[in-house]
Amino acid sequence: MKDHDSLPYALPAMSDEERIAGAAGYRETMKSRRSCRYFSDAAVPREVIEQAILAAGSAPNGANHQPWHFAVVSSPEKKRAIREAAEEEERRFYGADGDRPKASDEWLDALSPIGTDEDKPFLETAPWLIVVFAQRKGGIEEDGKTQNYYVNESVGIACGMLLSALHHAGVATLTHTPSPMGFLRELCGRPEHEKPLMIVVAGLPADNATVPLHAVRKKPLEQIASWL
Repeated sequence: MKDHDSLPYALPAMSDEERIAGAAGYRETMKSRRSCRYFSDAAVPREVIEQAILAAGSAPNGANHQPWHFAVVSSPEKKRAIREAAEEEERRFYGADGDRPKASDEWLDALSPIGTDEDKPFLETAPWLIVVFAQRKGGIEEDGKTQNYYVNESVGIACGMLLSALHHAGVATLTHTPSPMGFLRELCGRPEHEKPLMIVVAGLPADNATVPLHAVRKKPLEQIASWL
């Protein structure tokens, strides 16, 4: 490897037992994470969102260009505009206006057990919408010109870390991906070289919030992992 300025790599000293306990404890915490579609309008401190975004910003990424931007929306007017634009796309997706659905029958059948439809009230009710953008260009200086690398992979990892940090802070979340999402770029005032990737809805669950049983079903270890 080339000789560059560097810092020592350090981790806390732990025994094997402590590492196993740490991994198991994190698993138990994340096992209770569920996508929430019924939000309260109760406030969540801005600092919680800030700390979660800073955690997401530490994600591994291509060439350390950190090709992401998190547009945090709390304005009622802006949330309403996002909801209206998203529901317009969702009506096309589900065929709610009497037209043929944009989604295939197979796709709609897969969504049926979850109970989703074109109505997205959570986009207004939840206190925070975090609109995640993938920066195709910009580099670490965000000059809008430098090529970024492994953009989707990098931003995907950052989104996972954002969801994990919010759950760890006791905040309910939902990922929402209307298609197409170009309207989010305009509503959030972001440049053309940024691609909206998802909306992370964040807040506290409503008192009557429920989760479909279908969503609780998870594949066992032997199905999601192989040991070679």
